[in-house]
Amino acid sequence: MSYKKKQFLALGLTVICMVLLMVVILSMANLMKANMIEIVKDRYYKVNQATEIRQLFDQIDRQLLRIVAENEVIDPTIVNESMEANHKGIQSKLTEVQSTVNTKTGRLHLSGIEISYNSYYKMSQMFIAELNKGEIANLKHLYDEERGNRDDLFLKLAEFKDYQEGLMEESLQSATDTYTRLVVVLISAVSVTLLLVVMVTLWLIRSTSRNIHSITKGIKKIDYKNLSMLPRLEVKTKDEIGEIASAFNSMATSLETYHIKEMKYTSEITEQNWIQSHSSDIVHLYTQHVTITSLAETLISNLAQVVDAKLGVFYLKEEGEKALFRKIASYADLDHQAGRDYFCEGEGLAGQCTIDKKIFLLNDVPDNYQVISTGLGSIKPKSILIAPVLLKDEVVAVIELASLQAFTSKQMRLLEEVLGTLGIAVANIVGRMEIANLLQESQVKTEELQMQSEELQTQSEELQSQSEEMQTQAEELRMINEQLEERTKDAELKSEELQSAKESLEEKAHELMQSSKYKSEFLANMSHELRTPLNSILLLSEMLVDDPVHDLTEDQIEFAKVIHSSGQDLLNLINDILDLSKVEVGKIDIHFEEVLINEFADRLYRHFTPFAKHKNLGFTVTISENALSVIYTDEQRLQQILKNLLSNAFKFTEEGSVCVAIEKAEGEELLGLPLAKHSDSWLKVKVTDTGIGIPLEKQEEIFEAFQQVDGATMRKYGGTGLGLSITKEFAQLLGGVCKVESSEGVGSSFTLIIPSLPEGMPEIIENEINTEEVIELEAEPLAGKMGEIQLVEAEGPLDLSATVLNGKTVLVVDDDYRNIYAVKNALEKENMHVITAENGMECLKLMNEINKIDIVLMDIMMPIMDGYETMKRIRMQEKYLDLPIIALTAKAMNSDRRKCIESGASDYISKPLNLEQLLSVMRVWLS
Repeated sequence: MSYKKKQFLALGLTVICMVLLMVVILSMANLMKANMIEIVKDRYYKVNQATEIRQLFDQIDRQLLRIVAENEVIDPTIVNESMEANHKGIQSKLTEVQSTVNTKTGRLHLSGIEISYNSYYKMSQMFIAELNKGEIANLKHLYDEERGNRDDLFLKLAEFKDYQEGLMEESLQSATDTYTRLVVVLISAVSVTLLLVVMVTLWLIRSTSRNIHSITKGIKKIDYKNLSMLPRLEVKTKDEIGEIASAFNSMATSLETYHIKEMKYTSEITEQNWIQSHSSDIVHLYTQHVTITSLAETLISNLAQVVDAKLGVFYLKEEGEKALFRKIASYADLDHQAGRDYFCEGEGLAGQCTIDKKIFLLNDVPDNYQVISTGLGSIKPKSILIAPVLLKDEVVAVIELASLQAFTSKQMRLLEEVLGTLGIAVANIVGRMEIANLLQESQVKTEELQMQSEELQTQSEELQSQSEEMQTQAEELRMINEQLEERTKDAELKSEELQSAKESLEEKAHELMQSSKYKSEFLANMSHELRTPLNSILLLSEMLVDDPVHDLTEDQIEFAKVIHSSGQDLLNLINDILDLSKVEVGKIDIHFEEVLINEFADRLYRHFTPFAKHKNLGFTVTISENALSVIYTDEQRLQQILKNLLSNAFKFTEEGSVCVAIEKAEGEELLGLPLAKHSDSWLKVKVTDTGIGIPLEKQEEIFEAFQQVDGATMRKYGGTGLGLSITKEFAQLLGGVCKVESSEGVGSSFTLIIPSLPEGMPEIIENEINTEEVIELEAEPLAGKMGEIQLVEAEGPLDLSATVLNGKTVLVVDDDYRNIYAVKNALEKENMHVITAENGMECLKLMNEINKIDIVLMDIMMPIMDGYETMKRIRMQEKYLDLPIIALTAKAMNSDRRKCIESGASDYISKPLNLEQLLSVMRVWLS
């Protein structure tokens, strides 16, 4: 039976018992109700009616008796009316009682009462008639004749009443008996129901708990450290718990299969990593040797150790009439007795390996095979491996290794990886050695020719007598020349190969330049796409904070500040990422200029003092006596370096202080710096804090992009890990270095050392720095025609008050409705009349329709017609030659700035816009 059926069975039995119990209770309650109704509504009602009939009859009888007894003369009409009223009441009640009597005895009693009353009623009618005649003497006689019937009537009414009261007692006794039976039945039914429910419940709980206990017991047997062997649950039932057990068994099978696959995959990945690691280490050896012998010795030694070989030999091919392979290096070779000194193609397994060009693996080693010697004795190897070294399907060398155990598949794969590149390395080194030998032989032959020429000059007189000897020497010279020509041809062939390699490198360099170009374009486009929505976010949030007219609550103002702060943080992050990208591709401009140290230090102190006060930290900036007063460097990059260092210091310092010390760098501090010999004046800036510190093993990683000390630091203090990476790169671009000294929990000390370069970067260094056009992120508020501004200033002071903008008409051209909304709201608060256009075509159309436009704010990247083309067409109209046009764009290349000015822009501002900066520039041009 399923668990669901068991539940339904238990619930069904309970419901059936409750329904039966309810039916019994309701039936007995209805019986009691019927008895009570009979008592109250039937018996009591009849008794009451009989009593009222007696009272009405008694009233009639007393009235007649009073007339008879007192002989009073009473108006017959009054007596008749009274008697008729009582008669009608008696008749009515007799009729009602007669309709409700449901027993034979009751009906007999009622019939007797009705007969006696009718007789009495006839007498009363006769009594009234005599009374009307005035025959008072006959009244007593009439009354006395009916006295017996009257008494009989009273007796019958009393008997009817007693009979009904007896029935009431019987009904009451029946109700009492029914109640007693109800209590007994109820107790019995409840007891039986409870017993049945308890039994079913216990049966259900016992069967369920027993099955669950077996499942729990099986689950507790699971060894989570070894999921390859999971216990199985015994399925005893076919209910839902049995299905759970079956599902668990299926899950266990799947987990075992998955665990086996996972272990296999992990093993394969580990094996692949081991192969790649050792393969790269061995390949790295190729560049460290210039002779084939030294390469072979190092290679056979490292390869034997990696594959756990105890004996190894390296054979190199020598060209001749028949290919000969000679031993040039060995590993663990006692007295150089391991293997033969040489062999030819086809000789033995090694020779056959050169013909088949495949690896031979010999696990059944003969007894007379070369043994492996140790200090204690000799051991026969268990496995021999012979591998050819191929170059363009030609065997150039053979490697033979012997091991005390069989070579594993992992070792074989490593050997295949190494052999794949070893042939090229051997050919390169042999080629270089041949060229070197040719050059050396050429020099020797040249010297010999010079010596022979001198000898020929001193023996000119003997030329006649030694003509035969001279002919012989000429023949030797001819042969030498032929040899030189052959070697020259070989050298030319090598030169052609080198030229081919050079062309390949140039092609790769071109691809790298193209990739760098694409990266620059991507960064420029990303700058535009990110800055465009940021522009409206920063402008609108700044307006909400600064505008008191909106009547915002303090919470709403705080929300706007948070939005503005978050947008500014996002902008800073974009700037950091793009700055780092510029540095990585080596495309950044460095401008060396005079920097006054005292002023620079004062700016640092004023800028970071509020941070120190906010966190209750000490902050000092000190300049030593021997420090430089002036340094020639890029002030913008130097300022960014120090801001990054100080921002980190304040961020990671909860208590204590942050100190900046400016000194002169000299002596050992300059060792190893690239410009140590090019500058005599060096500046050292040391930023020290008492913050959380940096572990020793993390002090190199923190200078890498997106790296922090650990995840907890990132969660607690935030940040992206770009600041120190940019700091390191900028320090190198300035010709210096940034170092760190720190102890965890004590604090950190970052030291910047840079040279003073009055003449700029030395040529030897400058040639290594790519100074091509790069992405510029910093806004240049007045990048336009500064000459024109200076001319205006020469004529008189500019009116830069807020009233300059009042009433002016500005045309805002932008395809982004968010920017239009933000700029329009900001300018309308300055009482300017704002007209908007979504592209260049719409802009030109509006300018033709509207006569007076005082200034134009022009976006660059727009559909249909961009800002460049629009400004050119505006300047083609003579009436707009002097119209101020300010270019607003999120794409900020140097070429874009020049292109904006060349296209007709009066000034240039990059997005996101600073509202005060924009208003300031507009006031300048409108003045």
